[in-house]
Amino acid sequence: MKRKILLIEDDEQMAELLERFLVEQELEVSHVIRPSQAIALLELEKFDLIILDLSLPEMDGLDLCVKIREITDIYIIISSARSDLDDKLVGFENGADDYLPKPYSPRELLARIKSVFRRGESNETEEAVSRRFTVDEESTQISFDNQILKLTLAEYEIFKLLIRRVGQTVSREEIANSIDSHRFDSGVESINILIGRIRKKLDPKKYDTFIQTVRGIGYRFVEN
Repeated sequence: MKRKILLIEDDEQMAELLERFLVEQELEVSHVIRPSQAIALLELEKFDLIILDLSLPEMDGLDLCVKIREITDIYIIISSARSDLDDKLVGFENGADDYLPKPYSPRELLARIKSVFRRGESNETEEAVSRRFTVDEESTQISFDNQILKLTLAEYEIFKLLIRRVGQTVSREEIANSIDSHRFDSGVESINILIGRIRKKLDPKKYDTFIQTVRGIGYRFVEN
């Protein structure tokens, strides 16, 4: 079965180029221009990945990213001519998993897409278990007290790394080098944002219940 991609892009020439290229790679692509069309499709169909432009009619793509996250944890690649660092960081804060500044080669986009899909096709079934957390590699899910956490792929990979190194400090550089599904082009700040997203999903009332910040170095997973 072909992987399904939702392309949200208001530049029709750019969209036509990307759609034609991705279809040639045996991917199924649905293209929409308006955020309202994207939301309607996401409520009707299941997609494997979203390519999201930021300069859209009706609403800004960063706001749309938030709305998408309310519906699904699907992998989101922001594709935008806005390459300012602040836009990148807000993108990650709003739920994006990757940020690809325009202009870029369609082959670079394809490489990032393939990296995401390779992670999803892993045949590993090993489970890493802590006292309250279970990591299921086959389904790329982490359970907390037997409840599945709603994590994006990048969040899953970071948290899995920390759980496996329980009690040990993991540097931001090691996290960046260990995560296949995410490009840390904007530096370690995007790691801090992803860690913040994980923390909120674990316990929105307590900031560092399970993931402690080691100042100037990185993070440490602890079980209380």
